[in-house]
Amino acid sequence: MNPLRWLTTYACKLGLEVMCRIHKENWDAVPTTGPLITYANHTGMVEAPLIYTQLMPRKATALAKIETWDHWFLGWIFSLWEMIPIRRGEADMEALRAALEALKQGKFLGMSPEGTRNKTGQLLRAHGGAALLALKSGSPLVPIAHWGGEIFLNNLKHLKRTDFYIKVGKPFMLDANGERVTKEIRQQMADEMMYQLAKLLPEYYRGEYADLENATEKYIRFL
Repeated sequence: MNPLRWLTTYACKLGLEVMCRIHKENWDAVPTTGPLITYANHTGMVEAPLIYTQLMPRKATALAKIETWDHWFLGWIFSLWEMIPIRRGEADMEALRAALEALKQGKFLGMSPEGTRNKTGQLLRAHGGAALLALKSGSPLVPIAHWGGEIFLNNLKHLKRTDFYIKVGKPFMLDANGERVTKEIRQQMADEMMYQLAKLLPEYYRGEYADLENATEKYIRFL
């Protein structure tokens, strides 16, 4: 890590730990080396830098909406952190190739299967393409659930610290079991990924995946 990146990363980490009380559960389940796909729910702007800085000194990157680079500071820091811009709502092959290359290099790759921020903190339906990177790369996945960050900005306005909770699930692989992976199967895989995330969240936050009794694990192989 170059000196500027190191200094910026740890300054952000310190600042976020001042603004947030971070409660981590099962953090030791996160491997120390990659390749690995970490995926999380998307509730606001704070979870990406918070989880990224907590993952240090692991080599990590993430997929981030290309619009983030329109903001001068966020664009600068995301470029410094070598985040991968992705165009939402289309098959962004350039982002896919960059993500596969990052995994090939042994990096952690973060993503949000919902594809957009859920403003209530409750899970949205995942996009079927969320399973694509795991299938193409053969990389294991680890769900990282978090909650509390959805009120970060409001707390910040009132100079209040935010209780930010992180809970890590079991690592697993996606396995098509020899089936041809159709669009419908990719969606089922993405849903199974999200149920693993939902299990880690308090009931209120489970949203589209609140019906845990209907969760399947047909394409999941735990490590």
